[in-house]
Amino acid sequence: MNYQIAFTQRAELQLDNTKAWWSQNRSAEQATRWYTEISEAIFSLQRNPQRCPLAAEDNLFPYELRELHFGLGSRPTHRAVFTIRPDVVLVLAIRHVAQDMITRDDL
Repeated sequence: MNYQIAFTQRAELQLDNTKAWWSQNRSAEQATRWYTEISEAIFSLQRNPQRCPLAAEDNLFPYELRELHFGLGSRPTHRAVFTIRPDVVLVLAIRHVAQDMITRDDL
């Protein structure tokens, strides 16, 4: 089964803001590469999103939270937090792995 991928407005903003940060603090080329590759990783969730682990915050929410870990190098630097609905993978947040756990106010 293939799922559709959808983003909350907040997750889209976080993705765009992170790209802008990379562009300002690293390089425009790295920012574009990061954005392209994390987007591809997220869209790979169309097939088997259950392969990703439950997020540490999963027990704090009334629905299942999973996370896709992503990094340009050998270590993940970011995570895409998502939930699976009947036909849709809904991306709720894009977070740096060093950020605090997600709370209800963050979503």
